[in-house]
Amino acid sequence: MKYVLSLIIALLLNAAANLMMKVGMKSVAEGGGLLKSGVAAGIATIVRSPVLLTGLICFALNAAFYMYALQSRALKISIAYPIMIGGGFALIAIVARLHPALHERLTTVQLLGILLVLSGIVVIGSQMESPSA
Repeated sequence: MKYVLSLIIALLLNAAANLMMKVGMKSVAEGGGLLKSGVAAGIATIVRSPVLLTGLICFALNAAFYMYALQSRALKISIAYPIMIGGGFALIAIVARLHPALHERLTTVQLLGILLVLSGIVVIGSQMESPSA
C-alpha cells in the first residue's frame, strides 16, 4: 500500500508541477519568453518566480516519490507508468478547465477521451499484484 500511495503522491506532484509551470510561464511569455536574454537570465527568471520555482520543486519531489514507488517488486513499471501519466493527463485537463488563470476549453470529445483514459487506468490498475513486496 505504501508504494501505491507513493505513486499517487508522485502523480499529484507531477500534475501540480505542470500546472504551475503553465501558469508561471504565462507572464514570462508576455515579457518576451524565458530565453530572450540568454540562459543565465532565464534561470534567474525561474529562481525569482515563486510559481515556477515551486513547480520545479514539485518535479523533484515527484521523481523521488516515483522512484520510491518503483522499488516495489509488485508494482511493475508497465502498470505504474500508465497510471502516473494517464492519471496526470486527466487531472491536468480537468484542473486546467477549472483554474481561473488557465480556463482551458474541453469539448465533449475531449471529455470522452478523458473518461476512456481513466477507464484504461482502472483496467491496468486492476492487474496490479498485491503491493506487499
